[in-house]
Amino acid sequence: MDRRLDGIRILVTRPRERAEELCFLLEDEGAEVLSLPLLELHPPEDPRPLASAAEHVQRYHWVVFASPSAVEAFLEALRLAGTLDRLSRVKLAAVGPRTARAVEGYGLKVEAEPNEGTGAALFTALRDVLGPEDDVLLPAAEEGRRELEDGLRDLGVRVTRVTAYRSAPAAVEPEALAQLAASPPQVVLFASPRTAEAFVEGVGREPLASAKVVAIGPTTATALTQLGIPVAAVAERPTPEALVDATVRAVHG
Repeated sequence: MDRRLDGIRILVTRPRERAEELCFLLEDEGAEVLSLPLLELHPPEDPRPLASAAEHVQRYHWVVFASPSAVEAFLEALRLAGTLDRLSRVKLAAVGPRTARAVEGYGLKVEAEPNEGTGAALFTALRDVLGPEDDVLLPAAEEGRRELEDGLRDLGVRVTRVTAYRSAPAAVEPEALAQLAASPPQVVLFASPRTAEAFVEGVGREPLASAKVVAIGPTTATALTQLGIPVAAVAERPTPEALVDATVRAVHG
């Protein structure tokens, strides 16, 4: 078997349990995978808007999910409110394939999902099926991007955005920094702009000096470029398989 990443040290900048499939695929290609969690996810500081949205979910025409974490947080809020069954009366949309799989993992159907996992792409997919009288619920990260919400509002759609979760930088242990210094990664993978910012703040730029940097999509690539970090490859789709292929392109040109 031809292992395309044999012996390549690759740093995944999110908790392994949230990138388990990606890590397994990289290891199947022969890579030595290092995991460095840079963000911690927390519940909203004020849980009442999320709880209220879950309690009255049937009043919305669409629920739009921007991330798997938003799916998990909102489904848990529905469970606590005792309204999980009401979600069957609502159409569901997901920003990308990973988010769609998270929705489908609960036995639910995704009505709209763009190939490119960005808010702008989902707006394009939704704008022809939404009417100005539609109510859209957007459970999202507290610090999440606003292009989808802004685009829908410009169409006259009624959008209710609620904080489903918030992220905060995770403490980077000295042992992890020492390991990076002793064995610098040859490739570093980034799956969100927030993670790129947390890396620069918590780790610094030194481990990136000789590494190929791979982004999960154009939004993350733009954020990296704005931070002054050259991007060697961008995944064609926001999926583990596409990230592996982008990593191979970065390594082998």
